[in-house]
Amino acid sequence: MEKIVAQLARYAPNIPNAIEARQLMVAPDLEERFGLIGGHIFHGELLPGQIYEGRFGVRSPIAGLYLCGSGTHPGGCVSGFPGRRAAQAVLADRVLA
Repeated sequence: MEKIVAQLARYAPNIPNAIEARQLMVAPDLEERFGLIGGHIFHGELLPGQIYEGRFGVRSPIAGLYLCGSGTHPGGCVSGFPGRRAAQAVLADRVLA
């Protein structure tokens, strides 16, 4: 972690003094602490079989239950977008009801 801070300090000299706390978590830590299988923050590998149609949609088999986490399309690497898609589905379903 020191090497990362030193590299950042080349561009932002004040950064070492601005850091109040640090924590390094690797995949096994993420799995143990947050239940992320394999420590994957995106709920699976970003491989062809697990992106696009390989991800869950926003609508679940239970009426009125919508999915908006990293496991849904387009995945967790697009911040907020799964939630936006779920909200759009809720609004669309309310209009149709």
